[in-house]
Amino acid sequence: MSTKTGPQRFPGASRANWYQDDYPGTAMEVDVVVLHTTEGRSLPGYGGGSSAPNLTAVPDLAAKKLKWYQHFDIESSSRALVNKALGVETNTLNVCQVELVGTCDPKTHTKWKAAGQAHIYWPDAPDWALREVARFLAWMHEEHGVALSGPKAWPAYPTSYADGGDQRMSFAEWKGFKGICGHMHVPENVHGDPGAIDFARVVKYAKDDLDLGDDTPPQTTPSKPSKPTVPAFPGRKYFTEGASNQYVLQLGKQLVKRGFGDHYKVGPSRTWGEADRLNVRDFQKSRKELRGDADGRPGPLTWRLLFS
Repeated sequence: MSTKTGPQRFPGASRANWYQDDYPGTAMEVDVVVLHTTEGRSLPGYGGGSSAPNLTAVPDLAAKKLKWYQHFDIESSSRALVNKALGVETNTLNVCQVELVGTCDPKTHTKWKAAGQAHIYWPDAPDWALREVARFLAWMHEEHGVALSGPKAWPAYPTSYADGGDQRMSFAEWKGFKGICGHMHVPENVHGDPGAIDFARVVKYAKDDLDLGDDTPPQTTPSKPSKPTVPAFPGRKYFTEGASNQYVLQLGKQLVKRGFGDHYKVGPSRTWGEADRLNVRDFQKSRKELRGDADGRPGPLTWRLLFS
C-alpha cells in the first residue's frame, strides 16, 4: 500500500457527504485526475457512496461559483470508474476522480433548456466555471504534482461514447499516463463524459493561476524577454532519505544556481542527502512565504519559488 503525501482535503470542500468511513479504499500516490460529468443537475446520492468519486463540484449559478463536496481523501481510491476483473486497474491505480454536476449531452442540454431548468452544459461552460475547475487542478499540481496536461482528443458526446472518437487509452497507455483526462479516456469504461469540455482553456487558466506560463515557447522581442516555465513538481516521494533520481539532481543544480549550495562538498548529485536538505532549508529561510515551515523538505511551493 502506498503512503499518502501532501494535503488530503481540498480547501473549502464540504464533508457533508463523506463516504470514506464506509468505503475505506486503497491509499495511492496520485498523479492523475479524471474528470466526469454527472448528467444531472444536483449532487448525486452515489448509492450511499458505492459509486462516488473523490470530489463533486456543484454549480452555484447565482453566485457563479462551484461548491465542492469531498467524499474521499485525495489519495484514497474512489469508486466512479468501471474496473473489470482480469483487466487493468482503474479506481485503485493512481487516480483522483472529480464529478462536475451538469451534462455533456447536447440532447439533455436542449431538453433542460427548453424546460427552463438551470444547469451547466460543460462543452459550453461559462468562463467562471472553467476557472473554478482550473483552480482545483492548479491546487492538485502544486500540492500533488499532477501534470497540467492531458490527451489531445476530447471528442464531443455522443461521439465520445464507447470510444467512438478513438480517444480511449490502451491498457499500456493508461498505466503510463500522468496528468488530467476524462472518463471517456479510461480503458474498460464505455462512458463518453465529459465530452468536448474546453480542456485547453482550463489548463491555461490553471497555469495562469500558478504563473507557470505555457509549455510552448512564446513569441518575444528583445525588449520583452520570455518568462521561464516552472517545471512541474514531481512529488514529495522523490525527496526522502536515500532517494536517488533525476529530480534530486535537478533540485540541487537549481539551488546552486540560486546561490544556495554552500552545504555541498562536491556539488549536487542524484541521491538525496543531508546537504540537500540543509541547502533547501537555507532557501526556505530566505523566503517569507516559507520561513514558518523551513524544514528543508521541498514541497510544491518551495519548488515553484525556487524555479521561478
